[in-house]
Amino acid sequence: FDMDRIYRLSNEISRSISAENPSGEPNKGALGVPSENNPAKYLGKGWKVRPCITLKAKEITELANIEGPGVIRHIWLTVDPKAYRATILRFYWDNEKSPSIEVPLGDFFANVHGLRFNVNSMIVSVNPSGGFNCYWPMPFQKRARITIENLLEEDIKGFFYQINYGLIEIEENAAYLHAKWNRSVTTREYPEHVILDHVSGEGHYVGTVVGWTQMSNGWWGEGEVKFFIDGEENPSISGEPGVLEKLFQHRFAVIRSGRKKRGKFPDMGFTDGISQIQ
Repeated sequence: FDMDRIYRLSNEISRSISAENPSGEPNKGALGVPSENNPAKYLGKGWKVRPCITLKAKEITELANIEGPGVIRHIWLTVDPKAYRATILRFYWDNEKSPSIEVPLGDFFANVHGLRFNVNSMIVSVNPSGGFNCYWPMPFQKRARITIENLLEEDIKGFFYQINYGLIEIEENAAYLHAKWNRSVTTREYPEHVILDHVSGEGHYVGTVVGWTQMSNGWWGEGEVKFFIDGEENPSISGEPGVLEKLFQHRFAVIRSGRKKRGKFPDMGFTDGISQIQ
């Protein structure tokens, strides 16, 4: 997104992982030979022989295993909507045992509740035909590993994906992307949803995806978002700017008179759903 640097040469080496080149290695793409049942049988080797993969039932599929240092620049994928909440994405940095990112596939791309929405933002975009795009820069020093787990009892066919990354030296103070998924139901006695907790160390808070299912009458947007920093008892960030609707840069109800109010700026990310917000 730094257009001022687009004309500057660098030592970064671009690579791309897809079903046609699962390793991302140079000179390893489009090597599949079509079988008699493959639609590309009349075209031959090099002509979209393996455009997608099948996610086997109850299995974990490795999508990427990249030796660093480097940075993931862009992820694109598309798949049947039944996979949105039935598959789990996991990202592992530098040979760690537990993932730094563990999120249902759809929620990672701001498509909550297992439903598909168009998303228009700078970092995540979901286009009308269902193309999921993520532009979070994800640096790593030693290794990046990405997996997806199919929780269903059936195979999920037609998983199309591409992971674009660059091999380049990374600054020592580079922060790694972390993301977690949480679901909660409030009561009158405990009316708060905890968005993020148990995070320690240095870092930047970079955003939140929220999916809200309305269980009672009334306007939900006045829920006040509070930020408690470094163990403080009272929040440092609260007040009217912290009201949920304002968190997504809207005002006085997102939906008025039954009409949808959509985000129209790159940093808003508001979708065209009615009962859910992202």
